[in-house]
Amino acid sequence: VSIAVATPNGLITPIVKDVGAKGLATLSAEAKTLAKKARDGKLAPQEYQGGTFTVSNLGMYDVSHFTAIINPPQSCILAVGSTQPTLVPAPETQQGFKTVNKMNVTLSSDHRTVDGALAARWMGAFKGYLENPLTFML
Repeated sequence: VSIAVATPNGLITPIVKDVGAKGLATLSAEAKTLAKKARDGKLAPQEYQGGTFTVSNLGMYDVSHFTAIINPPQSCILAVGSTQPTLVPAPETQQGFKTVNKMNVTLSSDHRTVDGALAARWMGAFKGYLENPLTFML
C-alpha cells in the first residue's frame, strides 16, 4: 500500500509492504519512516515503484472531502478527509440528537483492474473496520 507524501519537489507515493502481515504500530512506524525519507529525498526506487493501492490523507489540512486521482499504474486510491462534528438523530437522548465525528472517504478505482461492485464491497468492509476498530486487533 502506497502512502501519498507531499515533498518540496511534488507528490511521491512510498510503499508500505506486506501490510496484511503487520500490526498497527509497525505500520505506523514504517509509514512515518518512509514519509521522512520521501521529504528528505532519500527514497530508493524500490521504495516507491510497484505500488497497487494508495492512501491519500488531507484531513490534517482540515480538508473534509476530496477526490484523489489514481497514480498509474496503480489500481486504486483512497482519499481520506478530516473528521467533522455532525449532528445526527438520537431518539434515545433527551435532546433527540447527538454529535458524532463523521469522516468522508472516497475510493477511486480503475475499472479495468477493479470491478465497481468489488470496490463497493471493499468500502463496506473498510467502513466496518473504522466503526469497530477493535476488529483491527483480531
